[in-house]
Amino acid sequence: MTFLLYAALIIVSLLLTAQSAHVLYLMLYTWDQPDAERKSKAPDEFLPPRLSFSVMLPARHEEEVIQTTIDRVVRSDYPPDLLEVFVICSADDTGTIGKAEEKIAELAREGLHNVEVVVFDDKPVNKPHGLNVALPHTGHDVVTIFDAEDDIHPAIFDLVNTVMIEDEVNVVQSGVQLMNYQSTWYSALNVLEYFFWFKSRLHYHARQGAIPLGGNTVFFKRDLLVRLGGWDDHNLTEDADLGLRVSATGERVRVVYDDRYVTKEETPPTLGHFVRQRTRWSQGFMQTLRKGTWKQMPTRKQRWLAFYVLAFPHGQALLGVYLLVSLGMMFLLKVPVLVALISWLPVLMLVAHFVTQAVGLYEFTDAHKLQATPMAVLRMAVAWYPYQLVLSYAAIRAMRRQLTGRDDWEKTQHVGAHRDGGAEANVHAA
Repeated sequence: MTFLLYAALIIVSLLLTAQSAHVLYLMLYTWDQPDAERKSKAPDEFLPPRLSFSVMLPARHEEEVIQTTIDRVVRSDYPPDLLEVFVICSADDTGTIGKAEEKIAELAREGLHNVEVVVFDDKPVNKPHGLNVALPHTGHDVVTIFDAEDDIHPAIFDLVNTVMIEDEVNVVQSGVQLMNYQSTWYSALNVLEYFFWFKSRLHYHARQGAIPLGGNTVFFKRDLLVRLGGWDDHNLTEDADLGLRVSATGERVRVVYDDRYVTKEETPPTLGHFVRQRTRWSQGFMQTLRKGTWKQMPTRKQRWLAFYVLAFPHGQALLGVYLLVSLGMMFLLKVPVLVALISWLPVLMLVAHFVTQAVGLYEFTDAHKLQATPMAVLRMAVAWYPYQLVLSYAAIRAMRRQLTGRDDWEKTQHVGAHRDGGAEANVHAA
């Protein structure tokens, strides 16, 4: 029995070490591959506007932020006649509908008539269903999605217009970046997840042809979306599912992460909202894994990569159990020196991950004219282990929901913490 325990400990430790090393490689991919880093940047010069854009803003109980988002989209640096905007709401969300209509009336007085509200009153009440309802209303060349709290860069449409024409691609994923890295104990780690995901990992997935797309600031040629049948109404990560379906058709996806042009968002304002958000993401990956979208990939390597990404929440759930068990074993179990050394390899990889994230914090803050301090790094160090446990708990919660057949959409609150004056308010609210 003791031999089997030692063997199991060695096998699990080596598997976790290999998996952690691979994740670290993905985090550093664009820094390690000069060609990937070059391709991730925005063009130095933009082409004249040629493509037209249909902007979809799915919103639910977003009274606090929707008007500012509409305003930023409409007043972007792109000809108004090449933009149309659709605010998408369920019929019971009278607050958001009212705020959107107020902004539409205000814009109309200025001669801008390219925004409308699309209301649906059927089930399910979630983002993908709203997008599918609104898709037939669109009529421009390119369809894009922004979340209701997004701060888009004014030149984002010029950027995508240029990339789509020059690179001859039908799908562009541009960068999304959480900003309020000091609002809560977990916010810096959450911000850096986005930083490495959009700046590095997605470039690897795009190059391999198996990419789970982000939920917003993603641009599709409309005819491609129609050909694919839009979004899966019942998938909690409809973006990842659609990205893999796009990949299965052989379409190239161009990923652009340029610090100057990212769409700015906020971390969830409370731990409860954060757990519900991560539960939804984990369960959505589980749904997509079970659905078998990954099996449609044309090559074995693509299928394996898609499976690996979608199965990650299962591994995250097991990791949480392992972390707790390993703490107990540290104090209660005496093992041979070789076994002890091997069991420490995952810990060393966690240290490597933390050092990478600490360096990333300084790069992120420097890029956005913010300031990282040794105290911020210390806060990250203190939060590191609890943060991993929270992610594992969310994955376990997702597994439980999946097993019990629950697939309702758990809403994440937005308070505008990434906007001027919002971050300080959120510190006190959280």
